[in-house]
Amino acid sequence: MFHASKPVVTLVATLVSLAFASSVSAQAWPSKPITLIVPFSAGGGVDSAARIVAPRLGEILKQPVVIENVAGAAGTIGTARVAKSAPDGYTLLFAVASPINVAPVVSPAMVRYDSFKDLTALSTVASAPFVLIGKPALTAKSMAELIAQAKAQPGKINFGTDGVGGSLHITGELINQRAGINLVHTAYKSGPQVLTDVSAGHIDLGILPLTLAQPFIRDGKVKAFGVTSKARWPTVPDVPALAETPALADFEVDSWLGVLAPAALDPAIGATVIRALQSVVQDAEVVRKMHEIAVRPLAVSGPAFTAYLQRERQLVRDVVQKAGIKVE
Repeated sequence: MFHASKPVVTLVATLVSLAFASSVSAQAWPSKPITLIVPFSAGGGVDSAARIVAPRLGEILKQPVVIENVAGAAGTIGTARVAKSAPDGYTLLFAVASPINVAPVVSPAMVRYDSFKDLTALSTVASAPFVLIGKPALTAKSMAELIAQAKAQPGKINFGTDGVGGSLHITGELINQRAGINLVHTAYKSGPQVLTDVSAGHIDLGILPLTLAQPFIRDGKVKAFGVTSKARWPTVPDVPALAETPALADFEVDSWLGVLAPAALDPAIGATVIRALQSVVQDAEVVRKMHEIAVRPLAVSGPAFTAYLQRERQLVRDVVQKAGIKVE
């Protein structure tokens, strides 16, 4: 018969008490309001989606979920705030690709965290496509015609996005690389400026979130050459997917919106948040409101979310290296 020595008994007792403490802390969580940091300014697309998710998340968790906008430096300031926060579940991040996978590749000197070591990916809540729009005076009526024109006039057609090295710029360079063309990038300070200039004919093309461009497309103020989702998007069914064009077969760039937490989060708390977010995206009113802003509810959670982020990081790195994108 095995007789445990005193140190072994003490160790077992300690492990049991730690496990019990973790279980109790998870059961007691949340016992106060949760801060959901949006690393972009109020009123933008990311903020709008967060404000659809937060109230329902709060109802499910039975504590208020308070949004705090911490904008600046392509989302990296707010993201750094969360990465440095206590991993107690009371500070969460509502993010997109820019601060998680784009900035670390394009402008690493600006980033004060490691997306995979300092953060825990919990779950996506939605995905949304970008859209390639053109000024009304462009003679090309389809993406195939636009590609033909770009090949006939290399370096003569330009496209605007909200800045060098962002997700939209990278999408434009991916179009260049896949279609074998040379659309020239013009950096703006914001998406709405791009939209205004494309509709006014000051720039040929723009790559923007569909959420932002959709009203102008519906009103005929800009041409829509294609959405970046694999198939047509339900809110603009007349706009083709870029993947329908033979030169861009299988083209797919979806912008995810998701929730992350500081690393070392208690797994039980993480599981509670994931379950709550999965319920949020199935709520009929949440689905309706997301549909209005051209985003689709989507929950990819835990290890699957992390694996998705790792694949995305590699894609970004490949495009950036091939295009020679550098942020000064």
